[in-house]
Amino acid sequence: MDLKPEQIEEQRIEEQQKEQQPQEKQLIIKNPKGTRDFLPQQVLIRKQAIKIITDIFEQHGAVEIDTPVFELREILMGKYGEVGGKLIYDLQDQGGEILSLRYDLTVPFARYIATHGYKRLKRYHVGKVYRRENPSISYGRFREFFQCDFDFAGENDPMVADAELIRMVDQIFTKLDLGPFHIKVSHRKLLDAMINIAGIPKTQFKTVCSSIDKLNRQSWKEVKQELIEQKGVTEEQAEKLSQLVQLKGEPYQMIQQLKEQKLFEQQGQEALDEMELLFNLLKQMNGLKNVIFDLSLARGADYYTGLIQETELLGRQVGPISGGGRYDNLVGTFQKNSIPCVGAAIGIDRIFPIIEEKFKNSGKVFRENQSDFIVATIPSHNIDMTAEKFKIYDLLWSNGIKADVCYRLHWNLGKQLSYANEQQIPYAIIIGEDEVKQEIVQLKDLISKKEEIVNLKDLIKVIKQKVEN
Repeated sequence: MDLKPEQIEEQRIEEQQKEQQPQEKQLIIKNPKGTRDFLPQQVLIRKQAIKIITDIFEQHGAVEIDTPVFELREILMGKYGEVGGKLIYDLQDQGGEILSLRYDLTVPFARYIATHGYKRLKRYHVGKVYRRENPSISYGRFREFFQCDFDFAGENDPMVADAELIRMVDQIFTKLDLGPFHIKVSHRKLLDAMINIAGIPKTQFKTVCSSIDKLNRQSWKEVKQELIEQKGVTEEQAEKLSQLVQLKGEPYQMIQQLKEQKLFEQQGQEALDEMELLFNLLKQMNGLKNVIFDLSLARGADYYTGLIQETELLGRQVGPISGGGRYDNLVGTFQKNSIPCVGAAIGIDRIFPIIEEKFKNSGKVFRENQSDFIVATIPSHNIDMTAEKFKIYDLLWSNGIKADVCYRLHWNLGKQLSYANEQQIPYAIIIGEDEVKQEIVQLKDLISKKEEIVNLKDLIKVIKQKVEN
């Protein structure tokens, strides 16, 4: 059919308007960069790993605390060195306070000590932290991840708390059984001395440390090149530094070597004496077997004042799996008098793929649904079986028994039991008209297929025994 001229013009205008309208943007369904989802079974595996860690914390007398995921920005700034300060997530001003997401759990702990007036506290804290860095999933670097922290705050005899800390780290990774590992230890004052011995000005300390800190993932050749080309270190200074930062080995052999070569006779001798005391205490605690004295250890945070430590899995390219050290002056940035502290953080997200792999290879099965029972009914024309079902559910829940509900109220018995099997629920409590009248239940083990008749008044006692077994 031929269109009239005015109709053609209307059609042209309509098509032109459609072209000019902005196209609706396609929603991209994905995780934010540097984050990940955990499936139910993965959450269970992670909970098991965290329980191993926190059980050891509590074995050593720690109490659990919690802090907000964000802090006043001024609390966090200036605590994490050249690189760390750039990685803090700032939040938009909401009501007059400039806030940032916490970068770690250590600075919030120091603020917590000052806020609540503690003089002594042995604490642990499991929580998420946030870093605005370029993520690398294969290297275990995320923007959101869990840390499991343990810290001593308060005056102690020299190196006693430090030694117990290292012993705990050793216990944790021995118990997790992820493969051979080394706990690398050094001292912040030895790092100060090495940079000074090399003739590098104190003004360059932070920037040089940030380069040395890369030695756990880069060669000395690469680090040296960065120091000379980007950090203003001379060839001669870099050469002197290389003779020191590449030294590492068995603790007592290193102590002997450093004493014989008199490398720290003029500077750093006090720190070397503290390290020897640390090793003596660890020997008494049977905690030296996985310890390496490594002078390349730098740790990026500015707040360290003494012992520094990192743990690495041998043969795995996952980066440090724990880190920490002594920070005696950090609390003093928030109050008049400082309180000495030493602590460590376990990077549970970094080791999670290894824990998950180990679990899958073990052949074990974690039930995603942790319920132990389901109440299944046989239909009746004379009794309201839905009401009878929920009477038993109420009895179970009131006594702390984990029981799942099949919400299909009119399914036959076979379908209800199939649902229980799909959910990996091990027991079914079956009732019909006869059971209600006699005040009994059929208790069926869905794994062994064995059944038994249990009086309703004895039900809780019987099933608690089964759950415990």
